[in-house]
Amino acid sequence: MKWKDMLSMALGNLFKRKVRTLLTVMGVVIGTCAIVVMMSFGIGIKQSMETMMQNMGDLTVITINNESQTPDSAALDDKTLEQVKAIKDVVAVTPVFYLDPSAVTIKSRKYSYQGMIYGVSMSALKEFGYQAETGTLPAEGAPETTILFGKDAEYDFIDSQKSSNNMIFPQADKNGKMPDPYVSALTDKFQAEINLPEDSTAKTKPIKLQCVGTLVEDWGKNPSPSHSVFMDVTLAKQLRDKYNKLNNIKKDPNKKDGYDSASVKVASVEAVPDAEKAIQDMGFSTYSMESVRKPLEEQMRTIQMILGGLGAISLLVAALGITNTMIMSIYERTREIGIMKVLGCVVRNIRTMFLVEAGAIGFMGGAIGIAQSYAISFLINTLYAAQNAGGGDAMGAAAGGGAAAQISIIPVWLALGALVFSTMVGLVSGFHPANRAVKISALTAIKQE
Repeated sequence: MKWKDMLSMALGNLFKRKVRTLLTVMGVVIGTCAIVVMMSFGIGIKQSMETMMQNMGDLTVITINNESQTPDSAALDDKTLEQVKAIKDVVAVTPVFYLDPSAVTIKSRKYSYQGMIYGVSMSALKEFGYQAETGTLPAEGAPETTILFGKDAEYDFIDSQKSSNNMIFPQADKNGKMPDPYVSALTDKFQAEINLPEDSTAKTKPIKLQCVGTLVEDWGKNPSPSHSVFMDVTLAKQLRDKYNKLNNIKKDPNKKDGYDSASVKVASVEAVPDAEKAIQDMGFSTYSMESVRKPLEEQMRTIQMILGGLGAISLLVAALGITNTMIMSIYERTREIGIMKVLGCVVRNIRTMFLVEAGAIGFMGGAIGIAQSYAISFLINTLYAAQNAGGGDAMGAAAGGGAAAQISIIPVWLALGALVFSTMVGLVSGFHPANRAVKISALTAIKQE
């Protein structure tokens, strides 16, 4: 018997008993729909959590802390950072050097900067995901005097000739217009001046600075490009050393000359644990979003298993329905099976025909169930987005907010997997009835009315 004939006979037998077939298919539809929708919730919640963590900080960045320094501890200096950069899957490394604003003042005409100043590796900023809002990021080999402004750094300049009302705040007026700051990052000239003691008669030459751009605000980055100025770490250390020398500040003998912290960019989220372990083995304490991500990932995996298990119960009930339908079909077609055997039909073809019927029930139920799952997912996401638009859910806002947030996500692999799984459930459910059919005696079956 050809496959075309077996398929035709199987489908014909199914549609002869339309009500029974419809009810059995509906059981598979409900089971498939339950599994897909339940798992889509797990996937949606997991993606929302990942987006929320990305907003909190880059998942592929490790922060090295060097807080508890002793004479015997390793120094977080340039030599150590070169060793860190050689670790597998490390893409970029930058020191984070905090330059005390009381030591150095950035000026432009009569205006003085009062914000944070950080010394970093300017060439590594692009690898860490910093973006220029105006201007550009420094090119490779840019002069040491190149600086970048954070988004609101222009508003951190004060009029040094006024004792009060000497600052402009980045607050829009009633018409939504932002006030102009005292300085313009890209057009004004800037210089760094060493702050001297009041009784000092020493004179220092200001260092001319060139601002090439302002950075997009991102509170998830360390250091944050908001109320801050970024400069080359070499220049920042030179300014610190000049300030210490002119102010007669002695070096602490118990503290090695190194950076307080550094940031490490890793190639992927999966590579973070190994890279972090290697840095910790060097004697440094670290922090990354891995400490938050891993427990959440395990929690999400547990939730997905629970939701998938609940849906699987419905599909198990559907499998029992398929088995029942096929057994009833065998009782009703016993005479037909006997005639097929007498006419010389191969036993395995009879088994295959019943398996095709059972598989067809699983396939049709799975296909319809997937279509319904997409419709239910769309409805849930629409209602969820409407709720977020009204400010009704904090997690949705943190995870992207508004209509972009989705709590039910059905990827292609889930839909295809559900279709294959429902078909396999049909085949497995029909295996016992199919074997039962081939064991029926031909003579006994022909005699049966």
